[in-house]
Amino acid sequence: MTLELPQAIRAFEILLGWSLLVQSAEYLQLHAIDRVSQWRIQRAEVPHARVRQALDWIYQPIPYHGMLGLRALLALALMLGLAGLGSALLLFVMALLLLLRWRGAFNGGSDFMTLVGLTGLLLAHAIARFTSPDTAWHVALWYVTVHSLSSYFVSGWVKLMRPEWRSGQALTVFLDHGVYGPLPEHSIFRSPRLALLCSWGFTLWEGLFPLALLDVRLAALLCATAVAFHFMVFWFFGLNRFFWAWLSTFPAILYCASLGML
Repeated sequence: MTLELPQAIRAFEILLGWSLLVQSAEYLQLHAIDRVSQWRIQRAEVPHARVRQALDWIYQPIPYHGMLGLRALLALALMLGLAGLGSALLLFVMALLLLLRWRGAFNGGSDFMTLVGLTGLLLAHAIARFTSPDTAWHVALWYVTVHSLSSYFVSGWVKLMRPEWRSGQALTVFLDHGVYGPLPEHSIFRSPRLALLCSWGFTLWEGLFPLALLDVRLAALLCATAVAFHFMVFWFFGLNRFFWAWLSTFPAILYCASLGML
Protein backbone atom coordinates (compact mmCIF):
# COMPACT_ATOMS: atom_id res chain seq x y z
CA MET A 1 0.00 0.00 0.00
CA THR A 2 1.43 3.35 -1.06
CA LEU A 3 0.10 6.87 -1.42
CA GLU A 4 1.18 8.57 -4.63
CA LEU A 5 2.09 12.27 -4.65
CA PRO A 6 -0.96 13.49 -6.66
CA GLN A 7 -3.28 11.60 -4.31
CA ALA A 8 -1.53 13.01 -1.24
CA ILE A 9 -1.73 16.55 -2.60
CA ARG A 10 -5.45 16.30 -3.35
CA ALA A 11 -6.28 14.72 0.00
CA PHE A 12 -4.21 17.35 1.82
CA GLU A 13 -5.88 20.23 -0.05
CA ILE A 14 -9.39 18.89 0.54
CA LEU A 15 -8.91 18.22 4.25
CA LEU A 16 -7.07 21.49 4.90
CA GLY A 17 -9.72 23.41 2.96
CA TRP A 18 -12.52 21.78 4.94
CA SER A 19 -10.71 22.52 8.21
CA LEU A 20 -10.41 26.19 7.23
CA LEU A 21 -14.06 26.31 6.20
CA VAL A 22 -15.21 24.93 9.56
CA GLN A 23 -12.99 27.36 11.44
CA SER A 24 -14.26 30.33 9.41
CA ALA A 25 -17.86 29.42 10.25
CA GLU A 26 -16.92 29.22 13.94
CA TYR A 27 -15.23 32.63 13.85
CA LEU A 28 -18.28 34.20 12.19
CA GLN A 29 -20.61 32.76 14.83
CA LEU A 30 -18.30 33.60 17.72
CA HIS A 31 -17.90 37.26 16.77
CA ALA A 32 -21.55 37.93 17.51
CA ILE A 33 -21.36 36.59 21.07
CA ASP A 34 -17.80 37.51 22.09
CA ARG A 35 -17.77 39.80 25.10
CA VAL A 36 -14.35 38.92 26.49
CA SER A 37 -11.61 39.29 23.90
CA GLN A 38 -12.73 42.63 22.48
CA TRP A 39 -10.27 44.38 20.19
CA ARG A 40 -10.74 47.77 21.86
CA ILE A 41 -9.09 46.22 24.94
CA GLN A 42 -6.45 44.20 23.13
CA ARG A 43 -5.33 47.06 20.87
CA ALA A 44 -3.46 48.64 23.79
CA GLU A 45 -0.96 45.77 23.49
CA VAL A 46 0.14 46.93 20.00
CA PRO A 47 2.96 49.47 20.49
CA HIS A 48 3.32 50.81 16.92
CA ALA A 49 0.72 53.50 16.17
CA ARG A 50 0.42 52.88 12.41
CA VAL A 51 0.15 49.13 12.84
CA ARG A 52 -2.47 49.69 15.51
CA GLN A 53 -4.47 51.96 13.18
CA ALA A 54 -4.35 49.38 10.39
CA LEU A 55 -5.50 46.64 12.76
CA ASP A 56 -8.25 48.93 14.10
CA TRP A 57 -9.72 48.93 10.60
CA ILE A 58 -9.17 45.23 9.88
CA TYR A 59 -10.89 44.13 13.10
CA GLN A 60 -13.96 46.31 12.63
CA PRO A 61 -17.07 44.16 12.03
CA ILE A 62 -17.44 44.68 8.27
CA PRO A 63 -13.77 44.21 7.25
CA TYR A 64 -13.40 41.35 9.76
CA HIS A 65 -16.45 39.55 8.41
CA GLY A 66 -15.22 40.23 4.89
CA MET A 67 -11.89 38.63 5.72
CA LEU A 68 -13.60 35.55 7.11
CA GLY A 69 -15.85 35.35 4.06
CA LEU A 70 -12.83 35.57 1.76
CA ARG A 71 -11.11 32.90 3.86
CA ALA A 72 -14.10 30.60 3.37
CA LEU A 73 -14.10 31.20 -0.40
CA LEU A 74 -10.38 30.49 -0.64
CA ALA A 75 -10.91 27.33 1.42
CA LEU A 76 -13.51 26.19 -1.11
CA ALA A 77 -11.11 26.98 -3.95
CA LEU A 78 -8.45 24.93 -2.19
CA MET A 79 -10.81 21.98 -1.88
CA LEU A 80 -11.54 22.24 -5.62
CA GLY A 81 -7.82 22.32 -6.46
CA LEU A 82 -7.98 25.92 -7.67
CA ALA A 83 -5.67 27.56 -5.12
CA GLY A 84 -2.38 29.06 -6.30
CA LEU A 85 0.43 31.09 -4.79
CA GLY A 86 -1.76 34.15 -4.26
CA SER A 87 -4.43 32.15 -2.47
CA ALA A 88 -1.86 30.39 -0.31
CA LEU A 89 -0.26 33.71 0.65
CA LEU A 90 -3.62 35.29 1.51
CA LEU A 91 -4.65 32.32 3.64
CA PHE A 92 -1.31 32.43 5.45
CA VAL A 93 -1.56 36.18 6.18
CA MET A 94 -5.16 35.86 7.36
CA ALA A 95 -4.11 33.03 9.69
CA LEU A 96 -1.50 35.34 11.24
CA LEU A 97 -4.09 38.11 11.64
CA LEU A 98 -6.47 35.71 13.38
CA LEU A 99 -3.71 34.47 15.67
CA LEU A 100 -2.93 38.08 16.56
CA ARG A 101 -6.60 38.82 17.16
CA TRP A 102 -6.82 35.99 19.69
CA ARG A 103 -3.46 36.68 21.39
CA GLY A 104 -1.62 33.83 19.72
CA ALA A 105 -4.27 31.12 19.48
CA PHE A 106 -8.02 30.84 19.79
CA ASN A 107 -8.06 27.06 20.24
CA GLY A 108 -4.55 26.09 21.29
CA GLY A 109 -2.55 23.62 19.24
CA SER A 110 -5.18 23.24 16.53
CA ASP A 111 -4.57 26.82 15.39
CA PHE A 112 -0.83 26.26 15.22
CA MET A 113 -1.31 22.98 13.33
CA THR A 114 -3.53 24.87 10.89
CA LEU A 115 -0.69 27.35 10.45
CA VAL A 116 1.66 24.42 9.78
CA GLY A 117 -0.66 23.21 7.03
CA LEU A 118 -0.91 26.69 5.51
CA THR A 119 2.86 27.10 5.69
CA GLY A 120 3.24 23.81 3.84
CA LEU A 121 0.76 25.00 1.21
CA LEU A 122 2.65 28.29 0.81
CA LEU A 123 5.98 26.46 0.57
CA ALA A 124 4.62 24.19 -2.16
CA HIS A 125 3.47 27.06 -4.36
CA ALA A 126 6.45 29.32 -3.62
CA ILE A 127 9.13 26.67 -4.23
CA ALA A 128 7.33 25.60 -7.42
CA ARG A 129 8.31 28.97 -8.89
CA PHE A 130 11.96 27.86 -8.82
CA THR A 131 11.75 24.11 -9.35
CA SER A 132 9.30 21.41 -10.40
CA PRO A 133 5.88 21.22 -8.68
CA ASP A 134 6.60 17.63 -7.63
CA THR A 135 9.80 18.66 -5.84
CA ALA A 136 8.03 21.60 -4.21
CA TRP A 137 5.18 19.45 -2.92
CA HIS A 138 7.66 16.82 -1.74
CA VAL A 139 9.34 19.46 0.44
CA ALA A 140 6.00 20.85 1.65
CA LEU A 141 4.58 17.48 2.64
CA TRP A 142 7.76 16.60 4.52
CA TYR A 143 7.49 19.94 6.35
CA VAL A 144 3.93 19.13 7.43
CA THR A 145 4.86 15.57 8.36
CA VAL A 146 7.77 16.57 10.60
CA HIS A 147 5.64 19.08 12.50
CA SER A 148 2.69 16.72 12.88
CA LEU A 149 4.81 13.80 14.09
CA SER A 150 6.69 16.12 16.44
CA SER A 151 3.44 17.34 17.97
CA TYR A 152 2.42 13.80 18.88
CA PHE A 153 5.91 12.88 20.06
CA VAL A 154 6.20 15.89 22.38
CA SER A 155 2.68 15.40 23.74
CA GLY A 156 3.34 11.74 24.50
CA TRP A 157 6.65 12.23 26.22
CA VAL A 158 5.41 15.21 28.23
CA LYS A 159 2.67 12.91 29.53
CA LEU A 160 5.31 10.34 30.40
CA MET A 161 7.08 12.90 32.59
CA ARG A 162 3.89 13.76 34.49
CA PRO A 163 3.06 11.51 37.48
CA GLU A 164 -0.68 12.18 37.16
CA TRP A 165 -0.63 10.67 33.66
CA ARG A 166 1.52 7.73 34.70
CA SER A 167 -0.95 6.95 37.48
CA GLY A 168 -4.03 7.43 35.27
CA GLN A 169 -5.48 10.19 37.46
CA ALA A 170 -5.18 12.89 34.78
CA LEU A 171 -7.61 11.15 32.43
CA THR A 172 -10.46 11.19 34.94
CA VAL A 173 -9.75 14.82 35.85
CA PHE A 174 -9.86 15.87 32.21
CA LEU A 175 -13.08 13.97 31.50
CA ASP A 176 -14.71 15.49 34.59
CA HIS A 177 -14.29 18.88 32.91
CA GLY A 178 -15.72 17.80 29.57
CA VAL A 179 -18.72 19.18 27.70
CA TYR A 180 -21.17 16.97 29.57
CA GLY A 181 -19.89 17.88 33.01
CA PRO A 182 -18.45 15.52 35.63
CA LEU A 183 -18.44 11.85 34.76
CA PRO A 184 -21.31 9.83 36.24
CA GLU A 185 -20.43 8.19 39.52
CA HIS A 186 -20.42 4.73 37.97
CA SER A 187 -18.72 5.68 34.68
CA ILE A 188 -16.26 3.07 33.40
CA PHE A 189 -13.68 5.85 33.11
CA ARG A 190 -13.65 6.14 36.90
CA SER A 191 -12.20 2.66 37.07
CA PRO A 192 -8.55 3.10 38.15
CA ARG A 193 -7.46 0.16 36.01
CA LEU A 194 -9.16 1.42 32.86
CA ALA A 195 -7.93 4.98 33.45
CA LEU A 196 -4.39 3.66 33.89
CA LEU A 197 -4.65 1.53 30.74
CA CYS A 198 -6.02 4.42 28.66
CA SER A 199 -3.45 6.88 29.99
CA TRP A 200 -0.52 4.61 29.17
CA GLY A 201 -2.08 3.73 25.82
CA PHE A 202 -2.35 7.38 24.82
CA THR A 203 1.13 8.15 26.16
CA LEU A 204 2.88 5.35 24.29
CA TRP A 205 0.88 5.84 21.09
CA GLU A 206 1.76 9.53 20.93
CA GLY A 207 5.37 9.06 21.96
CA LEU A 208 5.96 6.33 19.36
CA PHE A 209 4.11 8.10 16.53
CA PRO A 210 7.33 9.00 14.62
CA LEU A 211 7.73 5.25 13.96
CA ALA A 212 5.04 5.83 11.32
CA LEU A 213 7.83 6.67 8.88
CA LEU A 214 9.16 3.11 9.06
CA ASP A 215 6.25 1.56 7.16
CA VAL A 216 3.16 2.99 5.49
CA ARG A 217 1.02 0.21 7.01
CA LEU A 218 2.17 1.22 10.47
CA ALA A 219 1.53 4.85 9.53
CA ALA A 220 -2.02 3.95 8.49
CA LEU A 221 -2.61 2.18 11.82
CA LEU A 222 -1.24 5.08 13.86
CA CYS A 223 -3.25 7.62 11.85
CA ALA A 224 -6.43 5.54 12.23
CA THR A 225 -5.84 5.48 15.99
CA ALA A 226 -5.37 9.26 15.86
CA VAL A 227 -8.72 9.66 14.09
CA ALA A 228 -10.42 7.76 16.92
CA PHE A 229 -8.49 9.74 19.55
CA HIS A 230 -9.33 13.14 18.06
CA PHE A 231 -12.97 12.14 17.61
CA MET A 232 -13.13 11.29 21.34
CA VAL A 233 -11.57 14.68 22.13
CA PHE A 234 -14.29 16.29 20.02
CA TRP A 235 -17.01 14.19 21.65
CA PHE A 236 -15.98 14.86 25.23
CA PHE A 237 -14.63 18.42 24.87
CA GLY A 238 -16.26 19.82 21.74
CA LEU A 239 -12.87 20.56 20.15
CA ASN A 240 -13.72 19.77 16.54
CA ARG A 241 -10.87 22.01 15.36
CA PHE A 242 -8.39 19.49 16.71
CA PHE A 243 -10.04 16.72 14.71
CA TRP A 244 -9.81 18.45 11.32
CA ALA A 245 -6.53 20.31 11.90
CA TRP A 246 -4.57 17.12 12.59
CA LEU A 247 -6.55 15.00 10.14
CA SER A 248 -5.44 17.33 7.34
CA THR A 249 -1.81 16.37 8.04
CA PHE A 250 -2.34 12.61 7.64
CA PRO A 251 -2.03 12.56 3.81
CA ALA A 252 1.43 14.07 4.24
CA ILE A 253 2.39 11.45 6.83
CA LEU A 254 1.11 8.58 4.68
CA TYR A 255 2.91 9.93 1.61
CA CYS A 256 6.24 10.30 3.44
CA ALA A 257 5.83 6.83 4.95
CA SER A 258 5.12 5.49 1.46
CA LEU A 259 8.50 6.66 0.21
CA GLY A 260 10.20 3.94 2.22
CA MET A 261 8.06 1.35 0.43
CA LEU A 262 9.04 2.41 -3.12
